Amino acid sequence: MKVLVTDPIDDAGLERLRESGHEVETAYDVTGEALLDAVADANALVVRSGTEVDEALFEAAPDLVIVGRAGIGVDNIDIDAATDHGVIVANAPEGNVRAAAEHTVAMAFAAARSIPQAHARLKDGEWAKGDYLGTELNAKTLGIVGLGRVGQEVAKRLDGIGMDLVAYDPYISEERADRLGAELVEFEACLERADFLTVHTPLTPETADLISTDELELMGGGYVVNCARGGVVDEDALAAAVEDGTLDGAAIDVFADEPVSADNPLLSVEDVVVTPHLGASTEAAQENVATSIADQIDAAFNDEPVMNALNAPSVDEAAFPRIRPYIDLAETAGKVAAQLFDSRISSVEVSYEGEIAEEDIELVTASALKGVFEPLEWQVNAVNAPSIAEERGIDVTESKTLQAADFQSLVTVTVGNDEDSLAVCGTLFAGDDPRIVRIDGYRVDAIPHGQMLVARNYDKPGVIGFIGGVLGDNNVNIAGMFNARRHEEGGEAITVYNLDDPVSEEVQEKLLADERITDVKYLTLNGTDE
Repeated sequence: MKVLVTDPIDDAGLERLRESGHEVETAYDVTGEALLDAVADANALVVRSGTEVDEALFEAAPDLVIVGRAGIGVDNIDIDAATDHGVIVANAPEGNVRAAAEHTVAMAFAAARSIPQAHARLKDGEWAKGDYLGTELNAKTLGIVGLGRVGQEVAKRLDGIGMDLVAYDPYISEERADRLGAELVEFEACLERADFLTVHTPLTPETADLISTDELELMGGGYVVNCARGGVVDEDALAAAVEDGTLDGAAIDVFADEPVSADNPLLSVEDVVVTPHLGASTEAAQENVATSIADQIDAAFNDEPVMNALNAPSVDEAAFPRIRPYIDLAETAGKVAAQLFDSRISSVEVSYEGEIAEEDIELVTASALKGVFEPLEWQVNAVNAPSIAEERGIDVTESKTLQAADFQSLVTVTVGNDEDSLAVCGTLFAGDDPRIVRIDGYRVDAIPHGQMLVARNYDKPGVIGFIGGVLGDNNVNIAGMFNARRHEEGGEAITVYNLDDPVSEEVQEKLLADERITDVKYLTLNGTDE
């Protein structure tokens, strides 16, 4: 097979491809028509961030089987176009984990001991020994926001030097955290107890400015380290907190806008250590991502599972049309369940009833897990979701029965822990028209698309009118709704609204101010413009 490499990668990856018998051609810095000509007879394409892989490229490469990104980000690859052309897109999310963790640890020490500041002054001829009184990490408390792959590696390293670990992550089990020596706590408690706070979350609409003025004040001193994603920590708020003494210092490797502008407030604060996104910049990390992509290309050529594929279904071609609608349905049911469940998730159960139970549903279950994990996990997809569940100690069970009451097929995703659980059931009407038909035991009929509001309330006269009035007064249009009560008149009920417009936190607070309403949840699903 012919492998075209258009961005420089480590030689170890190139050699591994050649050892597997593939023809490897490098064409660095080619663009436009030259790139289209180069890829015309390629079976695999290896890129980093410098090559734009778009619809035109896929049109020009009829023999292309896989595009491998030697790194994590795939913003430069049109995954939808790749899927339309039957091309697998794979990346290498694991290769830089150790490098990112080690850089995080290095940044914590650099901030605590003012190493860059002292270095710069000594280089300028100043012996400023008396100006720097450092902080030891031993016996201090490390707060970890996001105990994923990198967060776990940081925990292992800093636990070993005698730090006490507390962590906030709703998607990891207490058992897994215990094995890492970390105590799981709520978000505010993590901030309040941390002497050093390190952030390891993706940047999503939910995590943008997750840590801002109010959160930094909860720390009451200490240090913030962010080597994960720019934008998770409010840069203006962080600069102000260090400058006014709310924090002792900070260490930042990532920024909301990169390359960082000269007027970024973090650059002018003495006690903020900054580096230009160096987390993955080690020789070992570059070798790891290169060899990882080489292995995945080899797997694709051999019709084996591509473990970090972002778009490739691993199911028999003949069976795929029958299960395709259930893939999206299960993912959406998982998203709804995860967003409605208020507690830590330690178990996920996916059950199948009726005709769907006769199919190979491994990919459907993986898609349900993807829906559950997607809000908080980097690079989650139907291929790696099961391994993420295992890594985080989340119990996953799957069950089938050919009997289905009321429906031809039913898919149920249940999330829970030792104390509570919540189930969301979905089915297909008229072959491929998805519906959510039960939420937490309530019978509903909701279109799982776009924007939804789920309200829990007492079954009292005027409640629905009140909710509709508040939404209408705030220019939120209701596209559809369904109300259901569980038992007796006046008891608990649930109302599901399909909406054309987003619902602000202010509107949600207005709804909750009515004593008849016990809870509201605003959900964003597939088809929502964000």
